[in-house]
Amino acid sequence: MNYVEGPEIRDTKAPEGPIEERWEKRKFSAKLVNPANKRKLNIIVVGTGLAGGSAAATLGELGYNVKSFCYQDSPRRAHSIAAQGGINAAKNYRGDGDSIYRLFYDTVKGGDFRARESNVYRLAQVSVNIIDQAVAQGVPFAREYGGLLDTRSFGGAQVSRTFYARGQTGQQLLLGAYQALERQVAAGTVEMFTRHEMLDLIVADGRARGVIVRDMVTGEIERHVADAVVLATGGYGNVFFLSTNAKGCNTTAIWRAHERGAYFANPCYTQIHPTCIPVSGEYQSKLTLMSESLRNDGRVWVPLRKGDDRVPGDIPEDERDYYLERIYPAFGNLVPRDIASRAAKNVCDEGRGVGPGGLGVYLDFRDAINRLGRDAVEKKYGNLFEMYERITGENPYDTPMRIYPAVHYTMGGLWVDYDLQSTIPGLFVIGEANFSDHGANRLGASALMQGLADGYFVLPTTIGDYLAAGPFGEVDEEAVAEAEVKVRSKIERLMSVNGNRTPDSFHRELGKLMWDYCGMERTEESLRKALERIPELRREFWENVKVSGTPEELNQVLEKAGRVADFFDLAELMCLDALVRTESCGGHFRAESQDADGEALRDDEHFAHVSAWEHSPDGAPVLHKEPLEYEYVKMTQRSYK
Repeated sequence: MNYVEGPEIRDTKAPEGPIEERWEKRKFSAKLVNPANKRKLNIIVVGTGLAGGSAAATLGELGYNVKSFCYQDSPRRAHSIAAQGGINAAKNYRGDGDSIYRLFYDTVKGGDFRARESNVYRLAQVSVNIIDQAVAQGVPFAREYGGLLDTRSFGGAQVSRTFYARGQTGQQLLLGAYQALERQVAAGTVEMFTRHEMLDLIVADGRARGVIVRDMVTGEIERHVADAVVLATGGYGNVFFLSTNAKGCNTTAIWRAHERGAYFANPCYTQIHPTCIPVSGEYQSKLTLMSESLRNDGRVWVPLRKGDDRVPGDIPEDERDYYLERIYPAFGNLVPRDIASRAAKNVCDEGRGVGPGGLGVYLDFRDAINRLGRDAVEKKYGNLFEMYERITGENPYDTPMRIYPAVHYTMGGLWVDYDLQSTIPGLFVIGEANFSDHGANRLGASALMQGLADGYFVLPTTIGDYLAAGPFGEVDEEAVAEAEVKVRSKIERLMSVNGNRTPDSFHRELGKLMWDYCGMERTEESLRKALERIPELRREFWENVKVSGTPEELNQVLEKAGRVADFFDLAELMCLDALVRTESCGGHFRAESQDADGEALRDDEHFAHVSAWEHSPDGAPVLHKEPLEYEYVKMTQRSYK
């Protein structure tokens, strides 16, 4: 797959000056919309997870007219509910040396120096407000004996800054955002559309002016227009088929926006989470995440000897390799996810993995139970232990958990500026759907932080700067009709193939191809193989997919087929982006670029930039580079030893 290089792209909205003053400076310089004018402005928010739910609630509270869309039957079923471990904030309740600057530094370093300084510092600043907001909403964070909110440690940090609600932090935070959202629904400022899937973006006169959606129950195609559109539709990890994401998670909304002109940034940056329940068979369609918080008290190990198939209780202490503690003594089991994942892969490749196929390592709580007592461990992790036992049939209090890396989060997404606006004026992108804050690797417990920062605090300020020039008048009917025709044509094309393979079968084959050739480790050879095979498989899809039923009804096969079609196009761009970036950084590990110890070796001279891809309908994609400049953090080779 060829590409052409276009002119550099710059974030013109990021203020200059001392980094700690930039967000305040931007807030003051942003144009305001007075309350009477807000009632004249309409905003569409697609997605109701932590980013979308908090954004719609806050925008409604400000007085805008908001339409909120989700494909689930309730906003409460957004995938944010699955986040278990916690949310970072620089409160320093433990007095262990944390600060806004240290959270900023850890995040930039954790992202392997491939994130913007201004965005990350703002995220660290806003983090302290998020906790206050959530507590005011009644989110039941864990508390320590004296009554203060409790915290625990997560990978990539040597301080305890992760606030949590047992192993269900995402669920509790989502319920807080959901209550705020439903309050606005009751007040009439937010109109809720459940079971609606966005299938295209309406762009008129160069601005994002609405969406085309399908009512997933009736099959009706609907058009909705507004003065601005916000996408909060999550990540695209399900391109790998097997991932920790809910089965419904997809790339369709952001990919259709990309086809309309929104640049797609760093698609190759995929996070592999080290703490997942290993694959159990070919029949499996989803993987289950065990929270990173378990690495606070669980110790990761494998047998010292290859092929040692004894049960873990029979392996004495001196025949165990606590390899993370051995290789990374400063951080031990709390190294960042990308490093822990590659280390697990390496020991399994050596033949020291455990469980079926040797694709697993132990996460052992024996020492924690002996030190703290079973009751204390159960209070901290009980629901996670119960979940593990239900899935595997093994009791983790008695025998170590088995874990192995799996696809989890995607750091790539639509390119946005400091205001969270894409390259299409009026299209704002928040949460995991954008690329902006995590660089090449997200630190644990920062997804919830970014989603709520964007939704509660950043977007409601910056979108006003854009809407101050509105309302933008009637939407050009031709633009609306063209988008609707495009959606209907794609549905008709899918229905008309009438082949003999299900969308799931194509998705599974694409996912295996992506895992094998563009997964935890990439090479030039593997990526070129993928770029040869993906177009062939896509052609076969359009010649042989079978979509049963009709489009004028509830049709989950049709839903899947449309999403898989978009995954094919995204997969090709992911592999191209990975091929072009010949360095290793964070979750993007090119085997040709590693140091003597097997660690990721960056190439700051040639790749200290964001790769922002422009869609070209009739030609090769265009690569625009946004230079990354560091004033406050020195780019160094990452070390957690």
